Amino acid sequence: MIKNLIHKPLFHFLIIALFSLIAYSNTFNVPFHFDDKKVIVENSIIKDLGYFTSPSKAKEFKEHYGYHTFKSRYVGYLTFALNYKVHGLDVTGYHIVNLLIHITTALLLYQLVILCFMTPFLARSNIKKYSGQIAFFSALLFACHPIQTEAVTYLWQRVASLTAMFYLLSLILYIKWRLSPDQGRGPLSSARSFPFYLLSIITVIIAMKTKQTAFTLPAAIAMYEFIFFDGKVKKRLLYLIPFALTMLIIPLTLIDIGKPLGNLTEATRVLTDISRTDYLLTQFRVLVTYIRLIFLPINQNLDYDYPIYTSFLSIGVFTSFIFLAALFSSGVYLFYRYRDSVPHTRLITFGILWFFITLSTESSIIPISNLICEYRMYLPSAGVFILLVTGIFMFVQRYESRHKTIGTAAVCILVVIAVVLTGTTYARNTVWNSELSLWSDVIKKSPGKARGYNNVGMCYFKKKNYIKAIPYFQKAIEIDPFHDTALSNLGLSYMREGKPGKVIEILREAVKINPSNNLYHITLGIAYFKKGFIDDSILHLKYAVELDPSNADAHYNLGIAYGAKGMNDLAYKEMMLGMSLPGK
Repeated sequence: MIKNLIHKPLFHFLIIALFSLIAYSNTFNVPFHFDDKKVIVENSIIKDLGYFTSPSKAKEFKEHYGYHTFKSRYVGYLTFALNYKVHGLDVTGYHIVNLLIHITTALLLYQLVILCFMTPFLARSNIKKYSGQIAFFSALLFACHPIQTEAVTYLWQRVASLTAMFYLLSLILYIKWRLSPDQGRGPLSSARSFPFYLLSIITVIIAMKTKQTAFTLPAAIAMYEFIFFDGKVKKRLLYLIPFALTMLIIPLTLIDIGKPLGNLTEATRVLTDISRTDYLLTQFRVLVTYIRLIFLPINQNLDYDYPIYTSFLSIGVFTSFIFLAALFSSGVYLFYRYRDSVPHTRLITFGILWFFITLSTESSIIPISNLICEYRMYLPSAGVFILLVTGIFMFVQRYESRHKTIGTAAVCILVVIAVVLTGTTYARNTVWNSELSLWSDVIKKSPGKARGYNNVGMCYFKKKNYIKAIPYFQKAIEIDPFHDTALSNLGLSYMREGKPGKVIEILREAVKINPSNNLYHITLGIAYFKKGFIDDSILHLKYAVELDPSNADAHYNLGIAYGAKGMNDLAYKEMMLGMSLPGK
């Protein structure tokens, strides 16, 4: 009875869910981190469902995590808005949703592999008897591998896991349509099969409105069609045309948010000035790092200090390119050499091509400020796990006639690997328990990057431990003298310590770097006032008011400065205005 039970899909589902729950059981109280604050805590859009029924209302929000992100990631934002509606800013509810998305995605991966073995070529494969085990361990390793922590534990990266969920769901719906008995008569031929086809297209659209990485989904569906199915090419291309048309969604979204496609250089660039060539060369190394993290998930890092490579002939870039080219070529070669004689090699080809296709939007010629992020491997890793587990059971099938226990040994080894990965994921998640532990981990692994030091300093600043915060801000500035945020934070720390002279010295540098930041001018104006330089104080506070007329602190402090000069009418006006504005 137990032997029969372990081969049941329901048992597999329960084990996948159980391992996922254990791996992420220590994340339910992980606080909002990094971009979570802009996207959730400080974002007015997710706090009013009216923006989702009338999206044009959101145009008033010009910041990066406002209208731009809202339009391109509408579905992801909607899930945060629903979370906020139910849970407010209680992080537990958000983490429960993230974990449910992750488990669902793993189960969809399981279903995808099962369906692969129902396609015409693999249905007659001699490893079909292992289809349940291949599906189970592919999904289990996906669910409990620590490389997924950034996409699951980091709340904002829900958009990565949610996109993956819709990505897999769309492909599964397409396969179900293709496997229907009457599909050969065309997508509109049957009321029974057509809903799968239609829902697959709808899910593509939903995925593309969750995150732009879904742009590659039509290509992934086409790749699957030509690897696992057969038929007349013209008819198959006809099936795929509606999916290809969905690739217009993301360019049209860029137009809608005011990014003209005529200027492709700016429309396809994300917060960085790195050249496309240098970004592509660097991504050859990054892809190898991603693969290394699958096999050896150590030294994981939220904020990698990754070097930019500028020459194809540098040893790191050239060897990485050779390795990646060999990997890609091996996938193509296996398909053309063994697609009929050893049909299950199609799964190997699928896993390899899936890895490259799903990473192509973020690891190609579209420069992104963060050169490497672990959450980008969430969807691509699915192909890697299918590839690895299929390879293991191909080995089992080849040698089982000589070694009767090889199948049992393979299962035991995979179970041990899953247990170890689950423990590693749990341990990695402990780093996310607080901002201090997370950013302390970053500076340990990226000691040459300023952002980590600034953020550790802010952890101590929020605890009002300014003496401990100051050295971290100083270190950030030592690494990056143009880090105006660290300069401002250092100035604020000295202000709290009652050292306005130091504040003036530091904030003058911050203002030179970023003269349009009104907070810098307010702080500088207050510091000048405390040192008795009233005219300089008024100068900066007036400028702060010009930059942001709705800032209560700027008006109020300007009123105090006017009062010190005996300009009582202006003082009264500014102080009354400051007290009437929100925030005072």
